[in-house]
Amino acid sequence: MVTFDPARREALVAALAAATAPATLVAASGVPAAVCAAPVAASPSPQYEAGMKMRKYQVGDQKGLDSLKLVVGPVPEPGPGEVRIAVKASALNHRDLMVMGGRYGGPKPPTRVPVADGAGEVVAVGAGVTRVKVGDRVTAPHFTPWVDGDYDPSVFAGDVGNSIDGWLQEQVLLPAAALVKLPAKMGYEEAAALGAAGITAWAVLEPFGRMKSGDVVLTLGTGGVAILALQIAKMGGATVAITSSSDTKLAACRELGADITVNYRTTPAWHEAVLAATGGRGADIVVETVGLGTLSQSLACCAPNARVGWLGGLEGPPAGGPTLFPMIAKNVVLKGITSGSRRMLEDLLRAVDGNGVKPKIDKVFPFDQARAALDYLATGTHLGKIVIRH
Repeated sequence: MVTFDPARREALVAALAAATAPATLVAASGVPAAVCAAPVAASPSPQYEAGMKMRKYQVGDQKGLDSLKLVVGPVPEPGPGEVRIAVKASALNHRDLMVMGGRYGGPKPPTRVPVADGAGEVVAVGAGVTRVKVGDRVTAPHFTPWVDGDYDPSVFAGDVGNSIDGWLQEQVLLPAAALVKLPAKMGYEEAAALGAAGITAWAVLEPFGRMKSGDVVLTLGTGGVAILALQIAKMGGATVAITSSSDTKLAACRELGADITVNYRTTPAWHEAVLAATGGRGADIVVETVGLGTLSQSLACCAPNARVGWLGGLEGPPAGGPTLFPMIAKNVVLKGITSGSRRMLEDLLRAVDGNGVKPKIDKVFPFDQARAALDYLATGTHLGKIVIRH
């Protein structure tokens, strides 16, 4: 078992309390820091004027990625309480594929602009807006109505890229109340990468999981949530176990700090491997990204009083359903996690910035190649986040 310095946890808490932090982030994609991380000053220009033309992608008839359309339309005027943002970067999630395939909350208008995560520069504000001003660099949680407090299903009414237009366009209108200002030295691509996946990982590990230094955190797979959970958990001084079917990806996870790596294809009883690697203790927190197909094993390798954040729906239940008895035997708490609030995103950005963590970006695509980025996401071969540069 690895021993961690408790001061690392104190650094995390200090970062959350600080208004600003000195660390500089550099993109993990190989993009030069001067391009990716340098703050961008306000740069109003004629192309940002309402009524002029801009490019945006639309979901079309939602029969798959072939339905995605690049169109030209007018630059919108922000209404009361709204802000217009020149998008600098967007980041993809598996749910974006589901939206474009008509498998996420029912059909959308064919003009819906997809993609839940992004970051950019404020270029116009509507009446009554005081939280941000032109020139501010911002991002937002995809549930725009969820500012703080407990989850309520009503937040889906303002779900970016789902019930309202998303970031896959040159400019986007969003409610000012949802916006979060970027730390001074955080780049747009890093901020976009920390969107839905980062908030979800944070929601499991911090508000729900109450992670502390020395905890064992288990996360499944190597997608956006899993990798950000790995990085956030290491930031908090945890011992991290992660699974994958690829030894190459597991090697990359070890480079990111993973302490225990298990290939679930060559080791089908991966829960036993996690128990053995932790001396029989098991995991204190589980980031369950897969779903009912792995839940039995996740519960089986829990430590007493563990917390399991269930957020995945990638696999259906096994024959006979999942085995839930370990919840009683080990006093385990199982909770569904539906992303997070603006407050959680604010806390996450401060913590990441203050601790010098660089969100793992697998690949960056230009805006014109958004379809190629989505095709790459669909292959499932990525490790970390896929970002589109606007």
